[in-house]
Amino acid sequence: MRNGATTRSSFPGQLAVFVLASAIGIPALAQQAQPAGTPQSTPPSAAQQPSPEATPSALNTPKEGFWGRINPMARKKWVSRQVDPLKDRLNELDEVNAKNARDIQDVDGRAKAGILKAQTAADAANQVATAAGAQAQLAGSTAQGAASHVDQLNGTVTGLDQYHQIGEVEVAFHGGQPILSKDARGQLDDLAASVTGHQGYILEMEAHSPAAGSAGIQSSERLAESIKRYLVTEHQIPVYRLHSVALGNVPLTDQAAGTGDQDTKPARIRTSSVHIRLMENSLAAQGSAPPHGDVSSNGAERP
Repeated sequence: MRNGATTRSSFPGQLAVFVLASAIGIPALAQQAQPAGTPQSTPPSAAQQPSPEATPSALNTPKEGFWGRINPMARKKWVSRQVDPLKDRLNELDEVNAKNARDIQDVDGRAKAGILKAQTAADAANQVATAAGAQAQLAGSTAQGAASHVDQLNGTVTGLDQYHQIGEVEVAFHGGQPILSKDARGQLDDLAASVTGHQGYILEMEAHSPAAGSAGIQSSERLAESIKRYLVTEHQIPVYRLHSVALGNVPLTDQAAGTGDQDTKPARIRTSSVHIRLMENSLAAQGSAPPHGDVSSNGAERP
């Protein structure tokens, strides 16, 4: 009896629990069946008809679980599912941008290196061209100087044996003896003074004697030697500047005698004498003053 009473007393409690669970479960099932964007108060006929303002994105909105937007965990998962593809795409774009930046930096570095190398090569070429131009200019100047020097040498060689007379002296001897008189020494002193310290001159001497044959030649040779001895010992005139010839009694032409008439007969030698000519080479005398002036036959200096 007690067991049956207990069973009868617990049955109403179980029925109450079942009814309460059904009351709670039916609204939940209705909430799951209807779309997320449709209000619960909408009539069934209105809920079944799509709204004219609904968009495909709203219709395709995925379900968010039992709790919908109210569940924060479900919201984070949904956001994670939506954001992860974007993060992957952004990562890819970052990698592409980084690669492009590295490529641009590499190209820029190579371009700068190429420009620097080209500029260095251009500077080196410019320096080489400048040096070559300077060498060419120097070579041209050297060639021009060499040509001028060759011309000068040619002129010097051509004019080495070109002498012209700038003075003359006639030294007389008495009795054919090779003794210099006072007047003869004075003439030679004046002649030596006019050439002292100068270059490019020679003294030509023609010695004459009235004696015939070899006697006249020997006599005239002694006269020339006496004059050369006096000039060398008394005035230190170099021997190589003194040139003499013994002519004996060979008659003088009018040109040698100073008359200038070539048609007359040569003059006969009557006295012993030495005819001295002062000859100058203008090329050899360059750099030094010429002799002071012409010397006349009597020893006087000509202006």
